[in-house]
Amino acid sequence: MFNSPLPSANELPSSRQLVRSTAIAFAVAMGLLVTVVMPSEYAIDPTGLGRAMGLTQMGEIKISLAQEALADEATTKATVPAPAIPAPAPSVAPAPIPPVAAVEPSRQAEQPSAKKDEVSLTLKPGEGREIKLEMRKGAAVAYEWSASGPVNHDTHGETYNAAQGDFHSYSKGRQVKGDKGELIALFDGTHGWFWRNRTSGNVTIVLNTTGDYLNLKK
Repeated sequence: MFNSPLPSANELPSSRQLVRSTAIAFAVAMGLLVTVVMPSEYAIDPTGLGRAMGLTQMGEIKISLAQEALADEATTKATVPAPAIPAPAPSVAPAPIPPVAAVEPSRQAEQPSAKKDEVSLTLKPGEGREIKLEMRKGAAVAYEWSASGPVNHDTHGETYNAAQGDFHSYSKGRQVKGDKGELIALFDGTHGWFWRNRTSGNVTIVLNTTGDYLNLKK
């Protein structure tokens, strides 16, 4: 059995060398924390190097996605208001009632004074805005919107003087660039669209509406 010779005192690092190595390792770790970890995980960039390397944008996207997930969860748990009707009726379905949809085209044909509008808005990164139509129960509006970039959207309606968070969602989507169809009001109130821009650049949305509504609110 052979024993390795013990190193001499001259071969061992001195206390000064150990302290210096520890200080260098600590400085490198703090540098990585400030220039890499904080920008990429928390979008905190005190030095500006994180944005130059694209790490701050990565952190901003992570935070935006987390906020969007929380917002979607809150929307799912929100209470859907029942339509204001004088007599008991079946629960409102999330999709338009087929019999109403079937008669609405002929109804629109009998109304030569149907409104028609084209509006546009531009969303900055992270910004959310909406456009609403004031409609009576059973009124129908044909709509089509397009966006210059992907957006999250929610088509919904609210009764007059509805409490905060009380609304009915007709449809929703994530990271889409357009939608079209027919919106039939299930109750008197405001009905329309909410968009949020989760990209890093401005997004312009153009909305066209034609049908039976009282006015458009941007």
